[in-house]
Amino acid sequence: MLRLGWFSTGRGPGSRNLLREVMDKKQSGALDIDFSFVFCNWDNNEEPNPRKEQRAQFFDMVNNYDIPLITISWKTFRPDLWDSDQEKWRDEYGKEIRKRIADKGFDLGILAGYMLWVDDETCSKYDFMNLHPALPTGPKGTWQEVIWTLIRERADSQGAMMHIVTPDWDRGAALTYCEFPIRGKGYDELWADLDERLKNSTLEEIKSTVGIELPLFKKIREDGAKRELPLIVETIRQFADGNVEIRDKRLYENGKQLEGPYDLSSQVDRALGE
Repeated sequence: MLRLGWFSTGRGPGSRNLLREVMDKKQSGALDIDFSFVFCNWDNNEEPNPRKEQRAQFFDMVNNYDIPLITISWKTFRPDLWDSDQEKWRDEYGKEIRKRIADKGFDLGILAGYMLWVDDETCSKYDFMNLHPALPTGPKGTWQEVIWTLIRERADSQGAMMHIVTPDWDRGAALTYCEFPIRGKGYDELWADLDERLKNSTLEEIKSTVGIELPLFKKIREDGAKRELPLIVETIRQFADGNVEIRDKRLYENGKQLEGPYDLSSQVDRALGE
C-alpha cells in the first residue's frame, strides 16, 4: 500500500475535488493507498482570511475522512523572521513541518494546490510530486503564462505533467505527462479568429484588453484543466501499483532508470471518456 502525505492550502473547490476523487478511488479499491496525513499552511484562525469558509469546508472533509490534519499557520509563524529574512523563514518553517510529520511515515508527498514554496531540506529528505500545467518540453510559469507562450509560439499541442519537487522549483524531472492537440477540430476556427484580431492589434494588446476571455485561450485552458485531476490520479496509480518508483529524485521502472517521463495520455483520455 502506498502511503501519501497530502499538502494543500485548501483554497477552494479544486482542493476538495482532488481529495474527494483520490479518496473515492481508494474506497472503491481502485487505488491501493492510504493517507498518512493532510498538511495545510493555514489553521483558519487567521485574519484577514478571505477563503475562511472554503478552507473550513476542506478541513471538514479531511476530518470526515478521518485523516490526521496537521496545520501550521504561515501567517503567524515567526512574523519577525518573515519581515527580516524570508529565505531563513522558509527554512525554519520547513524545520517545523518536518518535526510535525516525523512520526507519520509516508512514501510519497503530493502537493495538491499547496501555495508555499517547499524548503530545500524538506525537498531533499522526502519525495514530493507537483503538477505543472505544461508538457515536459513546454513553457515554465503559471498556467496563464504557459498558455500565452503557447499562443505566441503558435504551438501545436499542450498538456500537463507531474514532476518531482526539487530545490530548483519547477525544474525537477518530469515523472508523467499527458498531451492533447491544440490544432484541428475545435481549434482551427479559434486560431483563425486570433489571426483576424491580429490584423488590427498586437498580441500584447489583445492580452491586455481581451485577456483570458480570448476564445482560443479559454479553449486551451478548458482542455488542459479537465485533464489535471485524472493525470494526478493516474500518476498515483502507477506508484501504488508498483509500476514505478523514485530513487535519488529520478523515475525507475523495474529497477531501471527511465530516460523520460511516462506518457499517460491514453489513460487520461480514457478517464475523460474521449
